[in-house]
Amino acid sequence: KQLDELKSGALYPFAGWPHSAVPMSSAGVYSIWNNEGTLIYVGMSGRGMSNEQLSKSQTEGRKRGLYTRLHSHASGARSGDQFCVYIADRLVLPTLTKDQTKAISQRTISFDHLVRAYIRANLSFRFAVTHDGEAAISLEREARSGALGSLPFLNPLIIKS
Repeated sequence: KQLDELKSGALYPFAGWPHSAVPMSSAGVYSIWNNEGTLIYVGMSGRGMSNEQLSKSQTEGRKRGLYTRLHSHASGARSGDQFCVYIADRLVLPTLTKDQTKAISQRTISFDHLVRAYIRANLSFRFAVTHDGEAAISLEREARSGALGSLPFLNPLIIKS
């Protein structure tokens, strides 16, 4: 069921972030897709979080787990966000003109703003909530290994036998 949610569940465009469907405090896994329907990335949030910790955060109204991770991705900020670094390096950088590259180096335009614009214009996500962080780690591993029908473009998990 959770793999089905990641493969064919409701699709939320980053252009509409934040989405009320994403719980404010939860562990889970998310899949990110481009406008052509290609699986780009699979990630998780909630590492080390117990169900009890998540319940306490929910009660206190704290944002934690999936919500904060997806919020970070939607921002386009590369600092501390490996997904945004991957998007910048693999999908945005190759499209830049010489003038844009020069403007970035002169700080007259922000590379992070270009990354954010790319994410918001081209990417959407699906997600599955898990009981705790351990379940999220396991589900992410499965999804990154091809259980969604293909390996994610940016972060495939190749299991060597």
